[in-house]
Amino acid sequence: MPAPSALSATIEVEVMFHDLDPANIVWHGHYARFLAQARDTLMSRLGYSHTEMADSGILWPVTEMKLRYLQPARLGQRLRVTATIVEHEERLKIAYEIRDAGSGRRLTRASTVQVPVQMPEGRLLFAAPAALRARLDAALSAAPTAPPAADAGQAR
Repeated sequence: MPAPSALSATIEVEVMFHDLDPANIVWHGHYARFLAQARDTLMSRLGYSHTEMADSGILWPVTEMKLRYLQPARLGQRLRVTATIVEHEERLKIAYEIRDAGSGRRLTRASTVQVPVQMPEGRLLFAAPAALRARLDAALSAAPTAPPAADAGQAR
């Protein structure tokens, strides 16, 4: 996953009893909710919440979701869920990591793909709409610039 940036957001969630399956670990389907919560936080920070999307006449259905479960999450565990936009020209691809908030141990990797759909026609768009591009440009231009990377050939 790319380093956190202006196009990232991190939330914390606590695993509750209703999240568990009969094996006393988080039921696999609940991970989609954790991802959606992080994605919603990210998009709201960019000024493009669900309400703002609808107001712009664009909906963004999820067309693909991939999850890789590395370690189970358990009752009472605090999880740190990070969402990072990694593609945004034609579609919105978001990469996720779920980590144990205490240890930092990675538990899950995931990604979602969403496509812009013009409403009310339901017409698929083949480029990110201006409403999203403007918000991404604003976030990227407001982000502090990183210092130059050290030369890989330098002695340490």
